[in-house]
Amino acid sequence: MCVLYMLTNGCVNCVSAQYLCLIQIVEVNLTSEGKTKLVQGESISFSYQVHWRASSVPFNLRFDKYLDPNFFQHRIHWFSIFNSFMMVIFLVGLVTMILLRTLRKDYARYTKEAELDDLERDLGDEYGWKQVHGDVFRAPTYPIIFSSIIGTGCQIMFVASVCILLAIVGDYYQQRGTLLSTAIFLYATTSPVNGYCGGALYSRLGGKEWIKQTVVGSLLFPTMISTTVIIINFVAIYYHASRAIPFATMVVVACICLFVVLPLNLVGAILGRNLSGSAEVPCRVNTVPRPIPEKKWFMEPAIIMLLGGILPFGSIFIEVYFVFTSFWAYKIYYVFGFMLLVFIILSVVTICATIVCTYFLLNAEDYRWQWTSLCSAGSIGIYVYLYSFYYFFFKTKMYGFFQTTFYFSYMALFSVTLSILCGTIGFLGTSVFVKKIYSDVKAE
Repeated sequence: MCVLYMLTNGCVNCVSAQYLCLIQIVEVNLTSEGKTKLVQGESISFSYQVHWRASSVPFNLRFDKYLDPNFFQHRIHWFSIFNSFMMVIFLVGLVTMILLRTLRKDYARYTKEAELDDLERDLGDEYGWKQVHGDVFRAPTYPIIFSSIIGTGCQIMFVASVCILLAIVGDYYQQRGTLLSTAIFLYATTSPVNGYCGGALYSRLGGKEWIKQTVVGSLLFPTMISTTVIIINFVAIYYHASRAIPFATMVVVACICLFVVLPLNLVGAILGRNLSGSAEVPCRVNTVPRPIPEKKWFMEPAIIMLLGGILPFGSIFIEVYFVFTSFWAYKIYYVFGFMLLVFIILSVVTICATIVCTYFLLNAEDYRWQWTSLCSAGSIGIYVYLYSFYYFFFKTKMYGFFQTTFYFSYMALFSVTLSILCGTIGFLGTSVFVKKIYSDVKAE
């Protein structure tokens, strides 16, 4: 039996190792004495000495020493929040003024055109977003993948919101891995959200292969994570690193996906199809698709997609720096109130920016707004991933193939997750906008 000595109030007490687990350790100070030269083939003797001292710090406040309020609550952090908030006010006001003023003129022009007879209307110069009213609600290409991404994004949005709220209420930073374990548990148990949103959308798009859509939606995000982890795991095994995940753990994760996530997703898909699967659109879809006219290069969907993520990234890039620092520089992130505020700001900016992009696309008589709204909002992931390159070369001291693979693989996973989240937010906000403007127009 190992015997340790604890110094408490000047008295030396003998503590058995079997009762060591009952002691609440508040702080550990580790020092070393001397250095030993490493010689190949020779054995090294290790010895240690432990001194126990009483502490006046409460056990539930033991992590306060490792927090860095000067870093996370610096004036630049508050300035970034204020700057993002002012950006939201300016952007919302600008979008409201431009769209309401422009839409009012469009409504007036379309109402005047509706009063003309057929000959005058044919001779008139018709243009604008009303001309695609018969195709704007046409199902997008690859509806299974599209609805699966939207369903996954809804689930990620729900999980992220609950995790942030739980982290604000409880001190999740006190135990390593608590927030990650909570996120995994919530993702597995909230799979009906994915199935409901994805299945309902696929049904409204007129899809018939709903079982295939359910399987794709269930395994889309877990497959991305598993692929990334497996690549990192092979590299870790090659370098004999402790980051290698045991095979048994991977089997457990696979079982969770097959026997928990997939059945719950199926239940959600059935509910979504039956409760919200009927399409309610204000305009009838034409049988023959309308030809898309030529337009200027900056009105092409690819350009709009790239430009759509600039403003959302500008509203969060300061907070991204703090998140990266807490993850890669071993600082404990505990200001989840800031994160909640930034998440709300990001959602508002993403919706406003995506609505503007969609309006320009529809005004160019291009009705392919579903994928454009999704990708324009999701392009924020491209800018976050590019920023991760800057952070890697100028803010970290990582080197070697293993650290580089580890960093950029997880940054790619983070960027794709953020793209799915923001893309879903942008699409949901834009779909409300599109239904609203076309429901107020008299379509022949």
